[in-house]
Amino acid sequence: MTSACHATRRALTLCAESGTGTLAGRPVERSRHGPDERTRTDGGTRFFTRSRGMQERTPARARDGTRFSLVFPTYNPGAGLETSWRRVTDFLASAAEPWEILFVCDGCTDGTPERLTEWIAQQSQPIRMLSYAPNRGKGYAVRRGLEAARGAWRLFTDVDLAYSFEDVTRLAQTLRGGAEVAIASRAHPDSHLVLPVALQGYAYRRHWQSLMFSALVRCLLPLRQRDTQAGLKGMTARVAERMLPHLRCNGFGFDCELLTACARLGIAVAEVPVTVRYENRASTTGGRPTLRMVRELWQIRRHWKRAATWSGGRVAALPDERRAA
Repeated sequence: MTSACHATRRALTLCAESGTGTLAGRPVERSRHGPDERTRTDGGTRFFTRSRGMQERTPARARDGTRFSLVFPTYNPGAGLETSWRRVTDFLASAAEPWEILFVCDGCTDGTPERLTEWIAQQSQPIRMLSYAPNRGKGYAVRRGLEAARGAWRLFTDVDLAYSFEDVTRLAQTLRGGAEVAIASRAHPDSHLVLPVALQGYAYRRHWQSLMFSALVRCLLPLRQRDTQAGLKGMTARVAERMLPHLRCNGFGFDCELLTACARLGIAVAEVPVTVRYENRASTTGGRPTLRMVRELWQIRRHWKRAATWSGGRVAALPDERRAA
């Protein structure tokens, strides 16, 4: 493993609150804080919280009533953050069940932590922020967020909200229905892709890149899913608390390591159809990111090759635990 996939683990203490085409044949964050607000730093990680008396969680459900947690790994989202914030607050205002939102600012340098701090201070919805420097990568941010979450079911998605809250809710209900891990799948027969005509060529290129990467993933790792990189996934608190401490990848290969851990431990993964909306050509599939992800795949393969399997409904020793023993 390289140092990039050996992140130093740190304890996290958080107090709360704070157009259309087809593809592949398918219809396609106030510097002054009131008495119930505070900021602090802990080992380089900065927290902003607006306290509303949230308690420690129980294994089955947070005592404050939080059932679902949604984590946004966030790195320099720019002007688009305001649109995402409005959609988040609208969703919380209309949600039928208790949700919490956690923004994880992964070494942002565009003022995102300051904006989120101000917005959180101006409202009373269950929204929190975790901020640290320097940038560590998407995988690191997702792990920190899922570990800090309080919900009985914990989801993560991209801060640009390429997947609607309808998709988020569908995946959440799949977890509530009994799935231990659920992932969005753009390759699901019932998935749709929505995009302006001007982006159809771009979408087709992304589609073929995705097919080739998926083939490579299935060649190197024990995975059957055709879409490992869709940016919407979730799991139960039990799976998160048991498995996350043993995941090492800090980059975009985190999704593949998560699914590899599920395969090695015998945890079933439910695939959920989604509607994907392309509005720009933002992409992480250039030459350098792709090479980095291939390197991460090799590291994941080596780390989990000797991982123990799920046996008789009981989790066997994971890689780190085997060495410790």
